[in-house]
Amino acid sequence: MKLLIVSDIHGSGYYADKIKKLVEEEKPDKLILLGDLYYHGPRNILTKEYNPMHVCEILNSLKDIILCTKGNCDAEVDEMISEFKMEDEIEMVVENNVVIFTHGHKYNINNLPKKNIDVLVYGHFHTGFIKSQDGILFLNPGSISLPKENTKHSYIIWDKNEILLKDVDGNVIEKRILG
Repeated sequence: MKLLIVSDIHGSGYYADKIKKLVEEEKPDKLILLGDLYYHGPRNILTKEYNPMHVCEILNSLKDIILCTKGNCDAEVDEMISEFKMEDEIEMVVENNVVIFTHGHKYNINNLPKKNIDVLVYGHFHTGFIKSQDGILFLNPGSISLPKENTKHSYIIWDKNEILLKDVDGNVIEKRILG
């Protein structure tokens, strides 16, 4: 299964268009959104081409492949306009690994869920990385629209046993081979 993992769009129509293009180019089986879809948040600047309804239109057009977690900036009204469900977390098996996908404001490398997992995938911090700690793999796609700490506008591709953190131009930032 090929996954495209994106987080923290924060209402950017410009980067929503990039996501649509990435889906066309990468052809993932699933687009996993890790929350903070429409609202820019009180601590963030307005994103490039801030247009939450355009983001919604793009995402709704991709609803058949979307799995989505709810972020700390997502509200009930965001769920009302979205034609896909927003979950607090998504648990699934990917390439024989028990994986939890979540936004990151509750569960992250410093606060693990009380479950046996192999991989925790989360956004929230706007910094992309691939790390291992205490036998668990931690993946963060960064923010596609508002990267912080001098990181790139980024996303993750997980294809079979290969995990790639890429910038929006498709350049590999970090790579991990499982197994």
